[in-house]
Amino acid sequence: MACLSPEAIRQYQRDGYFSPIRVLSAAQATGYRERLQGIEKSGRLPAGGLRSKSHLLLTWVDEIVRNREVLDAVEGVIGPDILAWGTSFFIKEPRNASFVSWHQDLTYWGLDPADIVTAWIALSESSSENGAMRVIPGTHTTEVAPHKDTFAENNLLSRGQEISVEVDEAKAVTLELEPGQMSLHHVKLIHGSEPNPSDKRRVGLAIRYIPTYVRQVAGMTDSAMLVRGTDAHRNFHAEERPLADLSDAALAHHARVVGETGRILMRGTGKAM
Repeated sequence: MACLSPEAIRQYQRDGYFSPIRVLSAAQATGYRERLQGIEKSGRLPAGGLRSKSHLLLTWVDEIVRNREVLDAVEGVIGPDILAWGTSFFIKEPRNASFVSWHQDLTYWGLDPADIVTAWIALSESSSENGAMRVIPGTHTTEVAPHKDTFAENNLLSRGQEISVEVDEAKAVTLELEPGQMSLHHVKLIHGSEPNPSDKRRVGLAIRYIPTYVRQVAGMTDSAMLVRGTDAHRNFHAEERPLADLSDAALAHHARVVGETGRILMRGTGKAM
């Protein structure tokens, strides 16, 4: 069981993260990674299909999003009524310049309140050697800082957003994970990751979970998927589970939903996601 202990919950509340948590076996992680590789080789993925809401396209990502071990841990920090708002694969190829700049997740999401958690699940080894995530403990207790959009070519974030205040990197903690382990971090925690100079591909799936009372306050249509408990608030349009990988129905639903999400995330830039 991946239920968090009282001590683990206190650490999350104090530091803004908790890691590592075993949610998949090594064999399960390998199996999912192989399915990912098969999908990548198929040539059927829509552009950006792995970067935004892939759980609407792929049955096995939907399976991970609903994994009991994952949800047991998430429930410990946001409660029993849980929506999956987003999924993003963060993949760093070997000897690749891709990176994630220091940032806070909530910056452009338009969600309120900030009782939101990202579950980052390693499908491969994620280490200092191949560009594991780094966090600045305790920074979730402050307000969202100013960010600047860089749209840098190798930045894995949608706007290349980078925090505009000084980050004390001496305080950074590296969240190293074995395949099948997960970290949880608060939506306002400052975090980022370096490029991957190694020969090892780094594959992680970030799932954005929100309690059902959270609202979209950017004045735009938004959607999410109920994955545990009940939704008495109905603040989001209900998303549809894929019945088959990359089915016509799933592709159409994904395109419509991601179009709405893109307008939220890219508002004010004049750019598409």
